[in-house]
Amino acid sequence: MTQTITPIILCGGSGTRLWPLSRKSYPKQFSDLVGEGTLFQASVGRVAGAGFARPVVVTASDFRFIVTQQMTEAGVDPAAVLLEPAPRNTAPAILAAVLHIVASDPGALVLVTPSDHVVADVDGFRAAVAAGAEVAQAGRIVTFGIRPDRPETGYGYLELEGTGDGPQPLRRFVEKPDAATAQAMLEDGRYLWNAGLFLARADVLIAAFTAHAPAVLEAVTRSLAGAQPDLGFLRLDPAAWAEAEDISIDYAVMERAEGLSVVPFAGGWSDLGGWEAVWREMPRDAAGVASRGPVQALECRNTLLRSETEGQVLVGLGLEDMIAVAMPDAVLVAPMDRAQDLRQAVSALKVAGARQATEFPKDHRPWGWFESLALGERFQVKRILVHPGAALSLQSHHHRSEHWIVVQGTAKVTVEDRVTLLSENQSVYIPLGAVHRLENPGKLPMVLIEVQTGAYLGEDDIIRHEDGYGRG
Repeated sequence: MTQTITPIILCGGSGTRLWPLSRKSYPKQFSDLVGEGTLFQASVGRVAGAGFARPVVVTASDFRFIVTQQMTEAGVDPAAVLLEPAPRNTAPAILAAVLHIVASDPGALVLVTPSDHVVADVDGFRAAVAAGAEVAQAGRIVTFGIRPDRPETGYGYLELEGTGDGPQPLRRFVEKPDAATAQAMLEDGRYLWNAGLFLARADVLIAAFTAHAPAVLEAVTRSLAGAQPDLGFLRLDPAAWAEAEDISIDYAVMERAEGLSVVPFAGGWSDLGGWEAVWREMPRDAAGVASRGPVQALECRNTLLRSETEGQVLVGLGLEDMIAVAMPDAVLVAPMDRAQDLRQAVSALKVAGARQATEFPKDHRPWGWFESLALGERFQVKRILVHPGAALSLQSHHHRSEHWIVVQGTAKVTVEDRVTLLSENQSVYIPLGAVHRLENPGKLPMVLIEVQTGAYLGEDDIIRHEDGYGRG
């Protein structure tokens, strides 16, 4: 690469296509789906190191601390984390990042990448980006197309002028095809899967928005101008953001712009758009069975068995072309060919008022996470993990008391004016109404079991007296 590239990493998602592992509160990019770390961390790692500047991440407020925690674990320090007030699709998100970068580097070369894709050949990916960089520096918008190995109907396509391997002109974008059309395009050789990656000079992208989506440009410009810093994040102005059209970058700009180039890539890629795609990417035995967690497959073929529940075994007997995914609070069993219909199931759960439709069993917070182990009348049992050096807010409750038992690490506990260090197997009682705080002073994660008792056990029964995360 002759110029350093600034990555723009898009980190949103609705969490429906890989339910129940992926949900609105914790979409797929934050999970380890194929055994190589989380998708988000892998995406960050692909665009880190020589030739790349620190990335700009665009995400939702609810994900902000998950993003920073996982980036810290990956050893990457973001240049900025922009917080969207509401989902508005990829065009406003990308534009906000581009405008932010242009403010300090008008001639920046930017690479737009999703955070939830799998790329098997990282070196090949970087070589493809380097090949596209020369074309992008010359003023063209470059996209990347994946050489198809099957007639896939779940992806959009890019039609090229020819069948070469180097950067070449894009003829047109093609919508997701039916099976017959997909087979014909596979045989033709001039069609690639649209990977949703773009490389261009920042000023070229802004000019494209000026020409083809000026209203989006105007709204996002005002939203960035009114953005407010918050604990190292940058919150875009919600009023101006709401005026930006909810539209993808393809529809807003790319399908209208002229002079796009495509770099073909054949190094193995998937957007993991459904459980069948996850099955394809996972190691499989001779019978085509992919498994993860405490599972047992008996006389199964071409099946995915996955369990995320400790102490509970998922057994598949005589299954063929099936998906079975077990979580602590929900289980999915479906034919492999119905994997793309999961939105229907999630929608039905939402109508029924089931929290499992959108809420992940682990509730991630800036200091760590907690999960409910048991819930009954006037009691709840939780497992709580606190990251090294992290602390919960100084708080009290109107309706419940709590018992804490440390099972791993060391806890620093404040109850009113008393501060105590608790090691494994030690416990403390928090009376109703007492002002208290939990901290992890150690260098390893601290885990405790919390037993709540009281008339009301909702998460909104928290009075925060001090908080290091800007929460009320």
